Amino acid sequence: MKRLIIVYHTMTGAAQQLATAAHSAASDEAGCSAELVTAAAADVEHVLSADGYLFVTPENLATMAGRMKDFFDRIYYGALDKVNGRPYAAIIAAGTDGEGAARQIQRIATGLRLKEIAPPTIVLNGAQTPEQILAPKYVPEVDLGRARELGAAIAAGLASGVF
Repeated sequence: MKRLIIVYHTMTGAAQQLATAAHSAASDEAGCSAELVTAAAADVEHVLSADGYLFVTPENLATMAGRMKDFFDRIYYGALDKVNGRPYAAIIAAGTDGEGAARQIQRIATGLRLKEIAPPTIVLNGAQTPEQILAPKYVPEVDLGRARELGAAIAAGLASGVF
């Protein structure tokens, strides 16, 4: 059975809702197990034992969240040249842009020699003021649906051997 890990970090709930939606759909796919792991708890063994990856993070100050960057810092050299060609995708929860975090993940994944299987999914919430940015988030169903579709697609691709 193939194994997908979904590594996420959240501060205000949006990224967790998206990761949970993707995990729910991926878990329904036969032939692929899916594990949801926080960036703080994920380690190199999680990465090495998985066949594919979904990274879910908020964008903070035009970059991925620090805890997600910490995850990549901790696993990078232990995974380098051991995960070549494995598929990945990313979901970014952002206020108004999301491109900075997406580029960062793409650069790290390129260094790890991972294979991007879908363009980054960027979910915008429009938060602009400090109060809006720090407030708990509610992700609309349409965006949760996009996360579910991506989770299901990665799991199905892994299970069928497409990736």
